Amino acid sequence: MDFSLTDEQRMLQDTVERLVQDQYGFEQRREYMQAPGGFTREMWNQIAELGLLGVPFPEEIGGFGGGAVETMLVMEAFGKGLVLEPYVASVVTAGQLIADAGSDAQKEAVLEPLVGGELILAFAHGERDNRYSNTQVSTRAERSGGGYTLTGQKSVVMHGDSADKLVVSARTSGNATDADGISLFLVDAGADGVSVQGYPTIDGLHAAEVELKGVQVGEDALIGSEGKAAELIELTQDRGAFAVCAEAVGAMTVACDLTLDYIKQRKQFGMPIGAFQSVQHRMVEMRMELEQARSATMKAAAKLEGGDAVERRRAVSTAKYQVGKGGRFVSEQSIQLHGGIGMTEEYNLSHFAKRIAMIDNQFGDADAHLDRFSAQMDVPKTA
Repeated sequence: MDFSLTDEQRMLQDTVERLVQDQYGFEQRREYMQAPGGFTREMWNQIAELGLLGVPFPEEIGGFGGGAVETMLVMEAFGKGLVLEPYVASVVTAGQLIADAGSDAQKEAVLEPLVGGELILAFAHGERDNRYSNTQVSTRAERSGGGYTLTGQKSVVMHGDSADKLVVSARTSGNATDADGISLFLVDAGADGVSVQGYPTIDGLHAAEVELKGVQVGEDALIGSEGKAAELIELTQDRGAFAVCAEAVGAMTVACDLTLDYIKQRKQFGMPIGAFQSVQHRMVEMRMELEQARSATMKAAAKLEGGDAVERRRAVSTAKYQVGKGGRFVSEQSIQLHGGIGMTEEYNLSHFAKRIAMIDNQFGDADAHLDRFSAQMDVPKTA
């Protein structure tokens, strides 16, 4: 496998890294967090102007025409700056879902405004009692006249309080745990019957609880085929899991770099603590966990683009498990080697640790993905 980047990929990587270095210093990020929704529209527009919102979308609508590798490059750079903007929610999950399965009218209404920075999306799938299940959906969509009536609640919808439109999963038939019978709908966040309660998460991002009370949508709101959305939801969740894995690699890189710089400067018994062999061993172990997470994420990128469904599941679950396990180790060791300063709000390391911890719980934690990987061991690759 060739791991070298093309000229276009290197240019994309340089562009994103320069943006983060110039516009996402620690104090700048603290200012951005105070804006409504936890991020600034000015930065969102700047990201759009650089073409980053169009990375996975076709060139005919102003996109970059990229794939998983390009998404990985963007997200790793974003992880180094702890970028707050709703890139995963809008572009990686909801946006690509529309690009895959939306009607021509839905694509026209959503994708070009999204790429231009004029529209924000959110993927409203999680519910209070479904934990990490892709198919446990209690929200209902009943046939009503020429459309549907949606009723239910969605929990921890990332950036749901900033979204203009929501991609909502709802059951059109079957029981709450059935794989069949789940449909997807494109819903205006400001429609009658939609209530959104936003809140900040511990890592500085925002999420929302979304309640749907008899929300009326037309037939044209249905995304894809009625009752057949389970596979599309799983693919969307895998894309999200992969994206935050790449983000975690960026955050883990900075945590390791901060720690290395600190142990070179912090002195004890008249010498830098980095001179002690036990400290050096910890630093090496942190780098090993980082590189294992990076390698697993690179493999997931390859399988998202070139593997079948089983290979994709295995690779994404491997990456998510490695990031969850390795990210926790890197965070804990970084804080331990820093001492008390590593826990303070005023020092940037604590913010990287909080983001890494939250990433473990997004799109399935390490234990959930270990279980999923185990379940895929005997599944033929043609599935």
